[in-house]
Amino acid sequence: MNTQPIRFVHRGQITEVSDLAITTTVLQWLREQAHQCGTKEGCAEGDCGACTVVVAELAGGINQDCAAVTVGSLQLRPINACIRYLPTLHGKALLTVEDLQRLAPGRPLHPVQQALVDCHGSQCGFCTPGFAMSLYASYERYQGAGTRPTRQQLADDLSGNLCRCTGYRPILDAGQAMFEAPAARLDPEPLAALLRQIAERTTEPFVHAAPNPAYADARGQPRIDHFIAPRTLEAFAAVRAERPEARLLAGATDIGLWTNKQFRDVGDLLYLGDVRELHEVEHDGPLLRIGAAVPLEDAWAALVQHWPELREMALRFAGPPVRHAGTLGGNVANGSPIGDSAPVLLALDAVLLLKRGPVQRRLPLADFYLDYMKNALQPGEFLRAIELPLPTTSETPQQALRLRAYKLSKRYDCDISAVSCGLALQLDAQGHVSHARLAFGGMAAVVKRAAQAEAALLGEPWSEASVRAAMQALDADFQPVTDLRASSVHRQRVARNLLWRFWLETRLEAPLPASQTRIRAELQPALHTV
Repeated sequence: MNTQPIRFVHRGQITEVSDLAITTTVLQWLREQAHQCGTKEGCAEGDCGACTVVVAELAGGINQDCAAVTVGSLQLRPINACIRYLPTLHGKALLTVEDLQRLAPGRPLHPVQQALVDCHGSQCGFCTPGFAMSLYASYERYQGAGTRPTRQQLADDLSGNLCRCTGYRPILDAGQAMFEAPAARLDPEPLAALLRQIAERTTEPFVHAAPNPAYADARGQPRIDHFIAPRTLEAFAAVRAERPEARLLAGATDIGLWTNKQFRDVGDLLYLGDVRELHEVEHDGPLLRIGAAVPLEDAWAALVQHWPELREMALRFAGPPVRHAGTLGGNVANGSPIGDSAPVLLALDAVLLLKRGPVQRRLPLADFYLDYMKNALQPGEFLRAIELPLPTTSETPQQALRLRAYKLSKRYDCDISAVSCGLALQLDAQGHVSHARLAFGGMAAVVKRAAQAEAALLGEPWSEASVRAAMQALDADFQPVTDLRASSVHRQRVARNLLWRFWLETRLEAPLPASQTRIRAELQPALHTV
């Protein structure tokens, strides 16, 4: 394989990078190589949002119906620069806080920046560049749609920017005020032309080899690591079969922490992000098929389209910079016992499409997790897609699928769960439980269904008595551990209470509306600075 330099657009020009370790992050390159220090490092693990930047890529062909911000022929996504590996920018454009004024020629500041100044939204200033870039992504989205966001929509767009050091309300004020100035939108064509030039010069597959000074051979020579990015599914499968030891990489929202925080050796990287087929969201008869490299933001949008009950979980899953970078396939394959997507997918009876060379097989998600951080993937095999049976029309409203997804965490936005769950249930014509799928995360070494609780419900009326019996049965299903997020006793009580909440919201008589059970009320338009 011929090695190629990393080529991407920065400050309106094509930039080439060679001989940097393949795990060099975008933030490290910006500050240490490009000497562009506006983007800050806060947490170095993709939580706080201080390092938020915007990445633009050509929209053609890859998941046209997606949740990215579309500007002409470009798709824009906010991401965390601190955990994003630089080689993943090949063929893309990088926009940072230093670019904003350039997007508003003839003005001292971009409307986003000016609004933050006018509304006193800088707080102490350290995290302001991250807020500015998240607001910029929101600005392009709503300017393109010709609408204005509500305060709640702005708060959702900023949920991945956590700083509250000296006052948060002025930042929301700025988010509304930035639309009052004359528009200053990105002109997509100059960037698109440069990106096409890069695409024309890129051979298949894209391979970037670079020395890793942290690892040397017996002669003291640095090891050469490879970043490999095939463009087609078959090419990816072939490389995966040839290099089963290579580490699979998608959004780096997990692996990025391995190198930032744990200083782990990840070796060669095989990148899914450029494989067109892995970005597809398809409707195949009775099935919804979500490719393994579909960003979480897009995947949750597809799920909410068919199961609107999942909207709150979709918004609470990490923050926008993580959801726009991380993938549903990565979240599933990672196998974390506290992952938020796996309980929902188990409740929806998901099946995984696995591929090894030319051979494909289907495996129920319930059979995928073998033990803590161990799964059923064979050497050289990878996750191709997640398949879900689409909702069917029920004979009566009573027999319709009852579905909820809940999570409990110390922080409402952008936090790891102590307990999460996906709860699905169907009744027969007599009001008895005919199907029950109750899946929990944070309760065992793997995400799994509560078999004893399900058995306590099957064939029983959907009543307080049967639900209380199922709540007691949860003690037989799970013996959770105590850790820094929650005690074992707390987790058991939370799991029982979430099942109780599920019944309160879906019972046959007088179900409670979401307004009475929702953890946090939406922000109201009247909350503004006078």
